[in-house]
Amino acid sequence: MEIATRRSRVVLEVAVLSLICGVSLVFAGDIVHQDDIAPKRPGCDNNFVLVKVPTWIGDTEEEEFVGVGARFGPTLESKEKDATKSRVTLSDPPDCCSPPKNKLTGEVILVHRGNCSFTAKAHVAEAAGASAILIINNQTQLFKMVCEADETDVDIGIPAVMLPQDAGASLKESLENKLNISVQLYSPRRPLVDVAEVFLWLMAVGTILCASYWSAWSAREAAIEQDKILKDASDEYLNTESCRSSAVVDINTTSAVLFVVIASCFLVMLYKLMSYWFIEVLVVLFAIGGVEGLQTCLVALLSCFKWFEDSAETFVKVPFLGGVSYLTLAVSPFCVVFAVVWAVYRRISFAWIGQDILGIALIITVIQIIRVPNLKVGTVLLCCAFMYDIFWVFVSKWWFHESVMIMVARGDKSGEDGIPMLLKIPRMFDPWGGYSIIGFGDIILPGLLVAFSLRYDWLSNKSLRAGYFLWVMIAYGLGLLITYIALNLMDGHGQPALLYIVPFTVGTLLTLGKYRGDLRHLWSKGEPDRLCPHVQLQHEEQ
Repeated sequence: MEIATRRSRVVLEVAVLSLICGVSLVFAGDIVHQDDIAPKRPGCDNNFVLVKVPTWIGDTEEEEFVGVGARFGPTLESKEKDATKSRVTLSDPPDCCSPPKNKLTGEVILVHRGNCSFTAKAHVAEAAGASAILIINNQTQLFKMVCEADETDVDIGIPAVMLPQDAGASLKESLENKLNISVQLYSPRRPLVDVAEVFLWLMAVGTILCASYWSAWSAREAAIEQDKILKDASDEYLNTESCRSSAVVDINTTSAVLFVVIASCFLVMLYKLMSYWFIEVLVVLFAIGGVEGLQTCLVALLSCFKWFEDSAETFVKVPFLGGVSYLTLAVSPFCVVFAVVWAVYRRISFAWIGQDILGIALIITVIQIIRVPNLKVGTVLLCCAFMYDIFWVFVSKWWFHESVMIMVARGDKSGEDGIPMLLKIPRMFDPWGGYSIIGFGDIILPGLLVAFSLRYDWLSNKSLRAGYFLWVMIAYGLGLLITYIALNLMDGHGQPALLYIVPFTVGTLLTLGKYRGDLRHLWSKGEPDRLCPHVQLQHEEQ
């Protein structure tokens, strides 16, 4: 019965872990879109870049729209001060497939999509004297403008930008009302490094540090308590069925493989059911997990102070919950109110702070509860997560025609800013704004291995330099740093962080263990054995 209960609990914990760690990605938002499918040849080989289109009515600055540059034509200026401010005029005929009736002297011409190719419109506009062409899409989304396969003349001297339907309709309405509209066209570059990425790196590393030390401290306290039990060897303890705390679950290799299967199912479900109401469900689940995590962390932190020792060790029986400490009862209302306030006001500009606090508390609690017992399980778990990450970020494009992981992380089709199972910080010096984000899986999964290394060091009485924790922690930090370098080299396109983190962390532990002669013990036994009292006595009798 006990074994069956433990198995069901492990499966449940793996399911929860899969939901929390389902998104494993760092992301900053694309401003340059590479496309290997769209035709590309000399004269038609520009990257698809996002374009800022600020507008003026007379001398008063109005709305700013965002369009996308074409595969053809000259590249746009990257700085606003270098971009020319030009008047906008409507095309007559609207499709600009034939020479316009109105005379142009360097204006930007606004045309409708359709009836002829994009390059044909650009040729007509350039011949008529336009300085640029704005093409209104027939949908709210942006469309990549390419050259047709049979077109030979793609030598175009004016920039072409597509606007979404609503932006184009707004400009057209203003022009039809005889207003004097001017625009600038420029595509600012993202800075090489944003402060947000530095803080996000510090948050991820700091979270794993805190979780690892808490996990190791708990393991050492349990070991000390167990040594006392062995010394006393009282009958009460001899009948104990298990010496492990019921609050801790050790995963095994089967659970590690099962994680990938369940996480993949959750991810596909999120992708297929992504909508406003489904995001609301995830927000509720995240808030519940955040309350539990925040409560656990606050109780553990406050119980370290003498003022709260008595309330932390005094329990009262609560219906449906059993024994609950007075300290837990005291902090619970604060945690619930904090999570509810965040959920209600999560769309305001600084709500990311509340999301990060709840997320960090949840991550620390998960790493404290779920443990990797040895290097074998840790390697299997992270290698499975490594393949999972690569598949759903890159390979899934072949089946779904888009990256499933990136779509889920951004919350596309939901009308929201993304799912809540992410840590995020606004990009402070990025002209495009947005957030830098990191998925919980990129912290929790390697964090389990890092926490294992520190528990092993402490229970083996190894010093910091002679142990494994310091080097695995450094390896994680370097792996995450390489991830952000790759992110910036790819112009903000989402990167599977575990692609870089797993080789660094697992490789460091395997190499160092082999070099020091500890690999066999790390691989199979892991943490030094602390036998339960009844097992110890059985060994002595034999």
